[in-house]
Amino acid sequence: MQFDQKHYIYPCIVLGAILVISALVFFVIWQIEAFLPSAENHLESSKKEVSVPMGSSPAEVASILEEEGVISSALVFRLYARYTEADQNFQAGTYVFEGDLSMKDIAHMLEEGVIYREGTRFTIPEGFNVKQIASRLENHGLAEQEVFLRLCSAYENPQFSFLEEIPLGTNYKLEGYLFPETYEVSNDVSEEEIIKMMLAQFDNYFNDEHRARANELGLSMHQVVTLASLIEKEARIIEEMPLIARVFYNRLASESYPYLQSCATVQYVLGEVKPRLTYGDLQVESPYNTYLNPDLPPGPIASPGPSALKASLYPADADYLYFVYKEDGSGEHYFSETLQEHNYHREQARKNRAN
Repeated sequence: MQFDQKHYIYPCIVLGAILVISALVFFVIWQIEAFLPSAENHLESSKKEVSVPMGSSPAEVASILEEEGVISSALVFRLYARYTEADQNFQAGTYVFEGDLSMKDIAHMLEEGVIYREGTRFTIPEGFNVKQIASRLENHGLAEQEVFLRLCSAYENPQFSFLEEIPLGTNYKLEGYLFPETYEVSNDVSEEEIIKMMLAQFDNYFNDEHRARANELGLSMHQVVTLASLIEKEARIIEEMPLIARVFYNRLASESYPYLQSCATVQYVLGEVKPRLTYGDLQVESPYNTYLNPDLPPGPIASPGPSALKASLYPADADYLYFVYKEDGSGEHYFSETLQEHNYHREQARKNRAN
């Protein structure tokens, strides 16, 4: 068989040419990205807001960016985006370009859809209940109170397996589980998205270590959160939370004093915080009233923060069965082991209040 040198040489020439051209294009792109002075590194102002309409082609996107002064050359940007294949995934939306951005940065934002949306920051303090949370969100224009509360009553999401541990009989299913924190959301966020975000914060905090500790104490997650909510509402200063937790634990373990007698549970039932609870208030019928019902209430009465949750899992070592607010401006409580001692401290608190 006769060897045809032409058939061997021509493919080699073509292949070599392709490799040379590819290397040249790569080198040019690298030089452009690394060294070419361009608008993307010298924006006329510190911030450029640019809208990319739905259905825009890569060429149209590049032209818009050039017109807005984000890039210096639409052609160069198109070459770069095509070579890196970023132009196959450009997304529509309103973008904000600011600072020192390379073509790689700009292309990445367009490819990932890093769009700009006006946002609102809000804070949910420790000890807020779902009604207070709903009211604050409505005041920020982020939610309708009725819609939010309705979702809190019967929210379901398989992403959060701990929701299955919440028993029936609570006022609001999500009471206690909307984690108190500072959040930042877009102004078009939905009530359900806010709830999902807050539950995710709780899920991130209450980890396997916390669950293992709860098991050691013979408590469910729901019982721990319920107890923590009482601690959160009764304590005025963080340092006393473990002591208040111990009083509740001692009551729960006592046959003689099984009633927690937490004023916070009565205020939860009444829907208001009174400076003084009357005898009639203490007799209000509700499974949440711990003056009338032994053991823990059916569920949390507020969203406890990390300190209260920690105290519910790691109470102090003491024999106290009573505590009363000192009313001396310190935020502290008197703690007592006996009823006689407790009555003495109540009288002392009354004198402090008079002064």
